[in-house]
Amino acid sequence: MEFTRRDLGRIALASVPLSQAFATKMIDSKFGGVQIGAITYSFNRIASPDPEAIVKAYPEIGLGEAELMSNHCEALAGAPAMPQFGRGGGGGAPPPAPGGAPGQPGGRKGGGRAPLTPEQQAERQAAMEKLAQWRAAANANTWKAVTKKFNNAGVDVALLCYNMQDSMKDEDIEYGFSMAKGLGVKGITTSTTLTMAKRIAPVADKHKLLVGYHGHDATNDPNQTATLESYDTLMGYGKYNGINLDIGHFTAAGYDAVAFIKQHHDRITNLHVKDRKKDHGPNVAVWGTGDTPIKEVMQLLKTEKYRFPANLELEYPIPEGSDIIAEAKKCLAYVKSCLV
Repeated sequence: MEFTRRDLGRIALASVPLSQAFATKMIDSKFGGVQIGAITYSFNRIASPDPEAIVKAYPEIGLGEAELMSNHCEALAGAPAMPQFGRGGGGGAPPPAPGGAPGQPGGRKGGGRAPLTPEQQAERQAAMEKLAQWRAAANANTWKAVTKKFNNAGVDVALLCYNMQDSMKDEDIEYGFSMAKGLGVKGITTSTTLTMAKRIAPVADKHKLLVGYHGHDATNDPNQTATLESYDTLMGYGKYNGINLDIGHFTAAGYDAVAFIKQHHDRITNLHVKDRKKDHGPNVAVWGTGDTPIKEVMQLLKTEKYRFPANLELEYPIPEGSDIIAEAKKCLAYVKSCLV
């Protein structure tokens, strides 16, 4: 029996999933060979009440790669929402991570909240129990559905940001790795302590999944990832313990990001790009006016052809009359100009 070209075409289509046969065109945000993405933490301001706004932000800005916060991942997967009790929109909306860990890099917490009333405490406890039940029922398909949302928008989910705290149980650590595997990401990033890094190392070795530890500038705390010695310590715990280098915080701590990347590029999962002043100075809204060597770092990645992404992380206050999408476009334009 002979087949026509049309027959062969039908057979080919039938042999692959429709998502592959009619694949969504992925957004190309690689400039000068350097992959630029963003951590979804940047979009906390628009994550509540509709987490789908995060997914829509990427194509609007022109970004094709995401580092997905675990709380945003859960929200997109349909996790029951936690009561807010007066929290402002943005950072407080997503559910807390297992073990009570804040769902933001560095365990950042909002300040100035009034103590909860007994009624509010009871409501929160009931909501946490409901969330725990939802988490226990989550599986690989739960997380694959989240990846599909981003893929349908032309965005690759490359990394999971799962912040781990000392209060976590072993099963909470495993939960993060299960989420990462279900999403299909290349690695995990996390803000945590050195004591946790030692606990995480054998789990990362078991799963053969690189964990990038996010640094800050708390150089006075020996249990934080901040000093050069702390990076050496956490990498010494296991071969899958790596670095999510925040070049803004690294500069604020008084270190040279370019030299560090040259030395440790093979252990870096990704960069966080922001502009900060030296000597623990503030974030600046106009990138290029701070002390962070963004251009020098981008040129290094371009010249050396390092394969890890440089992810925008917007933390500065949004200027009056602007919004997070406009600011992200402005920051992306600056980073692109550094790669010319």
